[in-house]
Amino acid sequence: MRYRELGRSGLSVSEIGYGAWGIGESSWVGATRDESLRALHRAVDLGVNLIDTARGYGESERIVGQLVRERAGDEVLVATKVPPRNGVWPAADGLDPAETFPGEHIRTSLETSLAASGLDHFDVLQFHVWNDEWLGRGDWLETVAALKQEGKIRLFGVSVNDHAPESAVALVRSGLVDSVQVIYNVFDQAPADELFPACAEHGVGVIVRVALDEGGLTGRITADTTFPEGDFRNRYFKGDRPAQVERRVAAIVADLGIEPDAIAEHALRFVLSHPAVSTVIPGMRSVRNVERNTALSDGQPLTAEQLAVLAKHSWPRNFYS
Repeated sequence: MRYRELGRSGLSVSEIGYGAWGIGESSWVGATRDESLRALHRAVDLGVNLIDTARGYGESERIVGQLVRERAGDEVLVATKVPPRNGVWPAADGLDPAETFPGEHIRTSLETSLAASGLDHFDVLQFHVWNDEWLGRGDWLETVAALKQEGKIRLFGVSVNDHAPESAVALVRSGLVDSVQVIYNVFDQAPADELFPACAEHGVGVIVRVALDEGGLTGRITADTTFPEGDFRNRYFKGDRPAQVERRVAAIVADLGIEPDAIAEHALRFVLSHPAVSTVIPGMRSVRNVERNTALSDGQPLTAEQLAVLAKHSWPRNFYS
């Protein structure tokens, strides 16, 4: 495993982190606690030292906390998230931060997460949505500073609204945030336009989520793909989107001249090839997924020619609209 600096935070994080949404038995159907723990342990064995969870991920915080306690001899960094108090996803314009992230709500959510996980602090506390309109308003910043002073969190970050990297650029430039978590993949390359340069300039760490497009960039989504009832991917891949994904992935495979089963590897290498990226956190619910993904932290970025090919496959859209 190779490691990168998380901005100017002083923390060194594994290039491959662990996205722990899928292990919480919340919106992903089929997760089990025992298999999740086996996968987490294997990830730590292979050098993964950053796990990303959230208050809204079902049992994920409890499972991650158990893993950290069982691996007390290993330095495992844990990032979690505070949901907006008003439950509005994503953060729309015109909202007052007193509605979304008032100080009392931030503190209560954190205390609930600490109790659920059994941990005494989190390494990164992130707001689960963000809007740059909140800069200079509300008491969220004072609360974050107090929680750092109390040792309950080390760093403050935000999870950038889906497919809207421009919504956090002013925050990055303000110097008030340590890290941002953002969707970045072959289909959604927008963060490279403005957000990533701002992060590089201001020393803000970049945590990339949805690098495999929730499975779209694995080659396993076809026009006939279905998901279990209650699985969020029924919405993500609604309508004819599975067929669209299948066609676009086939075009990428053809243009790169690779085997179809190599698409996931190239999709992750695409993310790691950007110098502003600190870590990528693919969702991993099995030991097999862990072993396959961590093997890509080998210092072999894509070539300039391959990156040029993939740049042509940008597909701007918002699956949640």
